[in-house]
Amino acid sequence: MNAAWIVFLKEVRENLRDRRTVLNTLLTGPLMAPIIFVLLINGMIARELEKAEKPLPVPVIGAEHAPNLVDMLKQNGIVIEAPIAEPERAVREQDADLVLRIPESYAKSWSKGEPAQVELIYDASQRDAQGSIARLQGILDAYAQRSGTLRVLARGLSPSILKPLVVATRDQSTAQSRGSMMFSMLPYFFILGAFIGGMALAIDTTAGERERQSLEPLFANPVKRSKILIGKLGATSVFALTSLLLSIVAFSLAGQFMPTEKLGMSLSIGVHFVSLTLLTMLPLVAMIAALQTLAAAFAKSFREAQTYLSLLMFVPAVPTMLMSIFPFKTETWMYAVPLVGQQITITRLIRGEAVASTEILICLACTSLAALLAYAITSRIYQGERLAISG
Repeated sequence: MNAAWIVFLKEVRENLRDRRTVLNTLLTGPLMAPIIFVLLINGMIARELEKAEKPLPVPVIGAEHAPNLVDMLKQNGIVIEAPIAEPERAVREQDADLVLRIPESYAKSWSKGEPAQVELIYDASQRDAQGSIARLQGILDAYAQRSGTLRVLARGLSPSILKPLVVATRDQSTAQSRGSMMFSMLPYFFILGAFIGGMALAIDTTAGERERQSLEPLFANPVKRSKILIGKLGATSVFALTSLLLSIVAFSLAGQFMPTEKLGMSLSIGVHFVSLTLLTMLPLVAMIAALQTLAAAFAKSFREAQTYLSLLMFVPAVPTMLMSIFPFKTETWMYAVPLVGQQITITRLIRGEAVASTEILICLACTSLAALLAYAITSRIYQGERLAISG
């Protein structure tokens, strides 16, 4: 039997016996992110929908100056609360989400047919208050528009003169493409799942065996070290791919428990999505396995290797952060950059867009070259006698 295949079976069998490794690699890693994601999204959506349906308490200063406005607010679910002495301080210290202040000049300006001003005091940095602010602003804008229309009609004019320009919007987004805004982190979670899936095996098969002093006897066998490395990388890649597949399945199931339809969004993870995602991720998994093994080869102990690979785990987050912060238009050359090509491909698949076969081939070819380079460097390290010596 081929030596690489024997090493592969040995590493897979030994790691399957370690229940803690199997639990962390094939259960905790793939399932934890979807569970947390579902709980967070469901909690946020449920809270915002609940706040939108419940009466909105608003402290109003000077309510006696605009009784009609106050009555309209009450009809639209606004609970008028007692005025606050220091509204700016109350908003800054989150004692109130927002405060409405009606000055004394409001009634005089209104009776003259002039624009009457009210003040909406809020803190835009308070995320929890954004829904309440938008709700009250929408009610006030609707009241202002209706009052303006009545004023124009009272003067025998057409309300259309208030709108010399009418903008007809044609939104080209779909429920699935809008869903990509909410699920923009999925590519990172998939890549991270593959990283976590192979991490334990990469450490144990290199730094772990070195610490247990079992790597030196393994190298003493009349077998090329390149075959030993291929067997170890193969086992690491299988665990990483398994973790990736479980992550995809977990997110596809998690999407069924999120009320995306209430937001006009959808998440469709079908056979086409899974197959193309696995295809584009295949060379990246091999590259990650080689880099993890390379990092572990420089460590003298299991704990030291964990430190190195934990730092390496931040690398997949860089493209995600850059693509989230800086707006960009997808260019063909981006598919040639490992990690970036996978991020773009998966994102477009989430949006329901078609990815050209040439773009997928570019992604596969360039990432495969990067994986071969990582393998060549790791193989060179494996040829050295220093790796076999423990301590």
